[in-house]
Amino acid sequence: MSLVYENSLGATLDAVNDALFHKRTIKQADAVEAARWIASRQGLPGSYRGMFAPTDSDFEKGVRVYTGERTRSGASTSHILSEEACRTLCLLKPRDVSARTALKRAQAVVASFMDGTGTYCCGICSTSLWRHLSAGGYEGAECLLESGLRALKSHRDGEGWRPYPFWYTVLTLLEIDTDQAREELRYAEAFIRRYERNARPRDYYAERRVEVARRVIARL
Repeated sequence: MSLVYENSLGATLDAVNDALFHKRTIKQADAVEAARWIASRQGLPGSYRGMFAPTDSDFEKGVRVYTGERTRSGASTSHILSEEACRTLCLLKPRDVSARTALKRAQAVVASFMDGTGTYCCGICSTSLWRHLSAGGYEGAECLLESGLRALKSHRDGEGWRPYPFWYTVLTLLEIDTDQAREELRYAEAFIRRYERNARPRDYYAERRVEVARRVIARL
């Protein structure tokens, strides 16, 4: 089954993310098709610093990250989808030369704006960056994640990390296998358990958050 939505980079990435999150088998042909299509968005009008461009529909309707939080501007849409595109290409491990080359170019762009802090721009943009870094294939990712999670810790506000989006951040921490990440999940454990216990999901984003909560609880 094709994972590509020709009218939306956001929907395409979401489809791949969902398959990976639930560990569904992605046929090689579908992985190749998705990787090539994502790579084809590189450098198009609207792309962030020449990375991967959202479609007109993405800009018009707006996009949500995997756990449902919305991007707040055109620039954040472009940047977040680019980081998510890099992550997706890392995880799909494409054999296609054009896709591998596009990923390498995009990662060079990321390297050009990193300053060693492990954060970038705002909370949700930083979280998308960590998602990319945690997928592997980026030189120096471990040090950048360490710095980024140090910054995250300094933003604890009692229930989360303002201005970092709670569930997108929790999902990202779940994918980072370090003591730092587990420490932040333990900090948020009470809220996560309360949400999992009381949630009555009314859409698939809420269902995803419940599943993220269950996986965190199982890990802790």
